Amino acid sequence: MASIDLRLLRYFVAVAEESHLTKAAARLGIRQPPLSQQIRVLEEGLGVTLFHRLPRGMELTESGRALLEDAHKILALTEQAVEGVRRVSQGEAGRLTVGFTGSAAFHPFVPSVIRRFRELAPNVRLVLEESSTGELMDDVCDGRVDVAFVRGPYGPDRGVVVEKVLDETMLAAFPADHPAVRRRPRQRIALSELADESLILYRRHSGPGLYDAILAACAAAGFSPRIAQEAPRMLSTLSLVAAGLGVSLVPASLRRVNIEGVVYVSVSRPASLRAPLNLIWRDAPLSGAARRLIEEVRRHRQESP
Repeated sequence: MASIDLRLLRYFVAVAEESHLTKAAARLGIRQPPLSQQIRVLEEGLGVTLFHRLPRGMELTESGRALLEDAHKILALTEQAVEGVRRVSQGEAGRLTVGFTGSAAFHPFVPSVIRRFRELAPNVRLVLEESSTGELMDDVCDGRVDVAFVRGPYGPDRGVVVEKVLDETMLAAFPADHPAVRRRPRQRIALSELADESLILYRRHSGPGLYDAILAACAAAGFSPRIAQEAPRMLSTLSLVAAGLGVSLVPASLRRVNIEGVVYVSVSRPASLRAPLNLIWRDAPLSGAARRLIEEVRRHRQESP
């Protein structure tokens, strides 16, 4: 089966449309003798005569007319393929899977940057996956998720790049009928005041960085917490708090979750008790869409107050 060089196909189309070698050569920006030679190479490769050579120009044969119709389609598809690859490479098309933890979704930064990315790259197929920090780390490592917003702190690990997006204060979540809340509604507490409380935490396997940071902060405050429950999701901790099973420590953005029976109180000490929000991706070549989202996160972070 004969194969066709796309360059020869473009030469053929130019000669067919101009019906003249000299005019086609000028259009292509080459000299006429090499063009004539390349047309003969194409004819020899196909085993057919494509043109009648006339005193005043070139006229397509029946085989030439058949090839011209398909040549236009082939060249158009080639240009379409090249443009498609370029758009994917530059993050203008393709598919992007973005992971996020449930708590990350409630911080206004995340939906805002996703919305801006959609406006900038409407032809990228965006797939959103909610999961725990631990599961998202696995998904990013295995290539199932391209980038993910997770809670930390996390250090570089397992071939994953970790970039801090922001730091968020933590709040204490109390049942609305908790004696401390009913007796004296408070704006702030010290972490040490939770020493005798039953604490509900986000399961360590799901988010070891934040879990360990809370335990370290409690130790710095002079006590070892009484862990009554460990919930599979951070939002689940608030349901347990509302049920009166204990108190919890959650990122401040979860205050946006209006759960009846939960009261939020600021934690004044220690100031180091923070909930980082990080962006992670695999330490490997990234798709154009992934690179573009990372750039947008950085730009949005600089613009945010």
